[in-house]
Parts: sequence; structure tokens; C-alpha cells
Amino acid sequence: MTTGKADWANKDYYAELGVSKDASAEEIKKAYRKLARANHPDSNPGDTAKHDKFKAVAEAYDVVGDADKRKQYDEIRSMPVGGFGGAGGFDLSDLLRDRAGGSGGGFGDMFGDLFGGGRQRGRRARKGPDVETGATISFTDALDGVTISLRLTSDSPCATCGGSGGKPGTKPHICPQCEGSGMVAGSVGGAFTLNETCPACGGRQLVYDEPCPTCLGSGRGQSARTIQARIPAGVKDGQRIRLRGKGGAGENGGPAGDLYVTVKVTPHRLFARKGDNLTLDVPVGFDELALGADIKVPTLGGAPVTLKIPAGTPDGRTFRVRGKGPKRADGTHGDLLVAVKVQVPAVLDEATRAAVEAYREATAGKPLRGNLFEGS
Repeated sequence: MTTGKADWANKDYYAELGVSKDASAEEIKKAYRKLARANHPDSNPGDTAKHDKFKAVAEAYDVVGDADKRKQYDEIRSMPVGGFGGAGGFDLSDLLRDRAGGSGGGFGDMFGDLFGGGRQRGRRARKGPDVETGATISFTDALDGVTISLRLTSDSPCATCGGSGGKPGTKPHICPQCEGSGMVAGSVGGAFTLNETCPACGGRQLVYDEPCPTCLGSGRGQSARTIQARIPAGVKDGQRIRLRGKGGAGENGGPAGDLYVTVKVTPHRLFARKGDNLTLDVPVGFDELALGADIKVPTLGGAPVTLKIPAGTPDGRTFRVRGKGPKRADGTHGDLLVAVKVQVPAVLDEATRAAVEAYREATAGKPLRGNLFEGS
């Protein structure tokens, strides 16, 4: 059933559906559902009259059930009859071709035809599925940002049927369970209902008697691809990054889903991260803390800096080296936090042992733990 655009002027789709020209969208939808249910071929096998009626109401709903098509239909129906064709008139197909941007192609190209070729009625554009993956990057790449290659296997429209779910060469019909709406009412308890995707057509609104042999009617398949993904600077270990439009392909012109990348950051041999700053533990000797010292400490990706340790510095004290941390989003740099840690030698030579014993004798009258027992 292929309907030319010029036929709109000669067909009263409102009368076909049994509604007035001023009927609301909801009234039109209810009328269509009632007539489609009563005249559906599956419910009336062998009844040619009802089969024809079903096609007629489907054609009518194709037009007046869509706001944009209905507007064009109403405009065409309001034109004078004498204005179509003929030497002194104009060609309706040319008019509609101009309104459609000059693409032409007839009614089937603009609106589709459920029972013939062209785009099928009711095929909703649907967003593709989101995809989850993981990536491991180095400590420095996490600070600076990096572009990585990701090999993805994701859900996509079936290559055999193009996502329709039907066997190639077969034609669909309106889903009898949802009557072409793609949704059914599901009870959530009591008097309340909640619309949910139709289980029979999967929300596609159309069903095929013969499913696609590749996807078995699901309309979905698997695809493998490699993409380049940008991991932003400052990402933390375990952080989940969202990359818009990098997920599975959409259906019927719908947008692609999103890609979620969980990032694992490999620890650095020396440095760790604390907010916008870097941390570094530096081994020192007891004498350096007791007497004071100037020591060199490394920086990440830069030249070493000299750190001045005052005499009498306690073990574990943290020194701040400003501007030697990671780069922030605003272009400034965080700090390097250096903690000094006393290292006790596991083995002492004779000279060192003698020196330590002499120190013990010199401080024997100054117990360090006396206050632990006061008031006990």
C-alpha cells in the first residue's frame, strides 16, 4: 500500500478514524487503537474487508497521529480543489517536495509505509547501550593526562537485519500486544500502573513473523572496535570516567551510548598523591635531625631541590616545598610535602657502635620515658 502525497487531498483520515478534525492527539490515538484491535488480521483471518480496514486506519494514523504530518495534511486539505494539476494550476508533489527541502521521493520516503517499502512506521530512534571498561595508566600519566587506545566489544545493531529483528526480505506488522505503542501498562501495586517496554516487540512497535536467523529477533549483535580515549589530567586511582557518545551504536538513527572507563593508577616508586600535592618520604640519619643538615630531595620530572633541616627536628616532620607538586586545572602547581624518616642501621661497625654507646652514656641521666608513668 503505497500512498502518493497528492492522495492526501482526496482522503479524509479523520473520518477513517471516526474522529473530528479538532480531535486531540489522545483521542486520535484511542480511536486508532480501538479500530486496529477490532480489525487486526491476526484476529480476523480470511476477512478481507477487515484487513483492508486495518490498513486504512494504519495509513490514517500514520498521518494524523503525528503532529508534523497532521499539520501538513490539514494545510493540503484546506487548499482549493481546483488548484491541483492542470495547465493553470500546480503540482502537489512539487509543492510537498519543496516543503521537504527539495529531497522528493514521495510519501514513502517522507513517512514510510508499514506494508510496503521505505521507512517503516513507528521505528523509534533509540540511544545505544552504555559500555563499561577499565584502563591502567602510570602515576605520571594520571597527573598530566594521557590519550590511550581501548579495544572494545559492545552491543550494536545486528548486521544481518540492521536492528529490525526480522528476517531480511520479510515485512513487519503492528505488535498486537502493545498495539503499536511500544509500551504496555504494568502494575506496581494497588491502583497504580507504570508504563514499561513491551516484552513482545522490545519497544520497536513492530513485530516480524519470521525472526532474523542471526540475532534470533533481538535486533542486536556484537561489534569490536578500537577507539582513542582521552584520560583527563588529575584522574585518581579507581575513578570512573564518562566519555559521551563512545558507547554502543544507537538504533534507527539514535545517538550512541556512553563509555565508562574505570582507571587504575600504577603506584610510583617514590611519590604519592595527597589532594593537589605530592608526598615523599625521605630517609635521614639521627645525627642530621639532631644537628641539622642540608639534604637534596628529588622532584617529579624536575631538578632536585635542597631542603634545610633545622637542628632538633623530630622524626616524621613534614616540610613543604612550594610549587613542586602536580599541575592544577587552573595552571598553577601544588606543593611537594617531604616527610623526614629516621633510618636505623641494621648492622653497626665498631666505630659506629662505640659512638652510639658513648651517646647512650652521655644521656643516661635524661630518661625519655619518665612522663609515661607520672600519675599512674
